[in-house]
Amino acid sequence: MPSAAYTPTDRTVPTRAAHKASYDKELVHAILDEGYVCHLGFVRDGAPVVLPTLYGRVGERLYVHGSTGSRPLRTAGKADPGPGDPGPGLAVCLTVTHVDGLVLARSAFHHSVNYRSVVVHGTARQVTDPEEKRLALDALVDHVVPGRSRDTRPANAKESAATAVIRLDLEEVSAKVRTGGVNDEPEDLALPHWAGVVPLRKGYGTPVPDPALAPGTEAPGYLPGLSG
Repeated sequence: MPSAAYTPTDRTVPTRAAHKASYDKELVHAILDEGYVCHLGFVRDGAPVVLPTLYGRVGERLYVHGSTGSRPLRTAGKADPGPGDPGPGLAVCLTVTHVDGLVLARSAFHHSVNYRSVVVHGTARQVTDPEEKRLALDALVDHVVPGRSRDTRPANAKESAATAVIRLDLEEVSAKVRTGGVNDEPEDLALPHWAGVVPLRKGYGTPVPDPALAPGTEAPGYLPGLSG
């Protein structure tokens, strides 16, 4: 196992296809940094809930934001309740997935996808320190478009008060990756059905300016770089 790796736990070791799992921090960070949307799962009133939302990473922490009226963000409580007191927090499972290809086999059973995914288990807690909250909100903006936070008006006091941020430390973490081609049964190889991989790639279109842009406002240089 690489030296810079997360420690496997009962919750991060897959029961199936364990050979596809990885705990390498560099791989985990790369998968997280390439994504835009995570799915945040938790239990509310005894029932499971999974919400799609944006996220940002700063080192070994993930940040998610939402309205201060959001029940899961309120439930997360305070990030720093005090020495020896872990606070209520919110038990969560956060996932990020990229689909890289459609694997079309000769048999229906062996159809699959090439993918990269990360699963994070832990307790999310609300961020109350003003400086950490500012850092987290900048990270959320820059995660979507690097450098964007320096090219926008910062949140004012009213907007900041209406926004809650929770953090989730990267401790119980695993990645899972599927690459390669078709895994058909030997007896199916002669069947007259096309088999192979259809690659999927992320792409960006030409930026469309807001009609109300102030005169003379040029597109920032980092936008063309998205497709690089």
